[in-house]
Amino acid sequence: MKQIQQNPTSHDKGLRVLFVMGVLFIAFNLRPAITSVGPLIGMIRDDVGFQNWSVALLTSLPLIAFAIMSPMAPKLANYTTNEWALFIGLSLLIIGIGIRSISVIFFLFTGTLLIGLGIAVCNVLLPGVIKEKFPQKVAIMTSLYTTGMATFATTASGVSIPFANGLGLGWQLSLLFWVLPAVIGGFIWLIIAIKIKKPQKEETHFETKESSSIWKSPLAWQVALFMGLQSLIFYVTISWLTEILIDFGVSQTAAGFFLSYFQLLGIPVSFMMPLFATRLKSQSTLVIIINLAYITGILLLLWNHSMFNIFISVGLIGIASSSNFALALTFLSIRAKDGKDASALSGMAQSMGYILAAIGPIMIGSIFDFTHGWTIPLVCLIIVAVMIMFFGTKAGRNQYVLE
Repeated sequence: MKQIQQNPTSHDKGLRVLFVMGVLFIAFNLRPAITSVGPLIGMIRDDVGFQNWSVALLTSLPLIAFAIMSPMAPKLANYTTNEWALFIGLSLLIIGIGIRSISVIFFLFTGTLLIGLGIAVCNVLLPGVIKEKFPQKVAIMTSLYTTGMATFATTASGVSIPFANGLGLGWQLSLLFWVLPAVIGGFIWLIIAIKIKKPQKEETHFETKESSSIWKSPLAWQVALFMGLQSLIFYVTISWLTEILIDFGVSQTAAGFFLSYFQLLGIPVSFMMPLFATRLKSQSTLVIIINLAYITGILLLLWNHSMFNIFISVGLIGIASSSNFALALTFLSIRAKDGKDASALSGMAQSMGYILAAIGPIMIGSIFDFTHGWTIPLVCLIIVAVMIMFFGTKAGRNQYVLE
């Protein structure tokens, strides 16, 4: 009876469907509240009276919140359940989106912080939920969740201006729109949380103790560094690709197209990569191939600035970046024996990942300011890709953390 209560999806088809819907709506909510801000930055700055440096905090503050909250999310789940913790995460997201839509500096920053904290909880716990509730379908569920995340991230970025200007909603209602999938997701996880009973306190204490030992695992550190470094180059690309291309002679409109192209490539790659990677006994060779493609893309970008060459180079960079990201999320599940280990690994890896992600764009921008060119910053990204290969080949070995 105890096992049925803790893993009811094997006995209750209705609850299984709810879990699938819950996973999808978590995925739908992991990026839009962040990616919808970038296109509206200028509008928000002019309306509220920000300086450029301070308005940039609206995009960097969630990453800092991710780094702070990620190690705490598994502890929250141990005190309650994964299901209640995910509901709490979505509730923070709902409140944050609502508060951020008020044209007052205090509310903008407070709401942004709550958004980051809420997404961090969901970010960390979702791989563990997939591992626990769908142990035989980790690949397909990871593919669905990464694809949903990529699709909604790209959509939110693309519709922000049309919502704000075309529909006359302004930046406030354009950002507030993304509370709708959060409310639906929160309702689904509330139903699930009510149906799932909390494990006994003794087991929770044991699991908390086991989760804390994740920081002593060499494999966990290798997964974490792979996650962190791939996050760094992804957020650097999102932040600086358009400026790099404009500096290389591309028009602002075409540079915006290439950024959308970079993000759109992530949708099919996010679906295919987990399915392919989990069929391999070791993912080490795959890591090398992916990052050689990334390095090739950077070298092509440095070599020639024709539109055709940029199309090929951005394509290689986009495919490689999305592959690294999908593979990093896959590692969080397949390098763990069970859901609790997966949540602990996810918390550790994503904490480190978003610290590096927050540092990356600032670091590359500072190097550009110092050198007055993009050659050395791009060479630095090649060095990071080599480091990703090193840690990725270690993380790709067929082992478990805490083994």
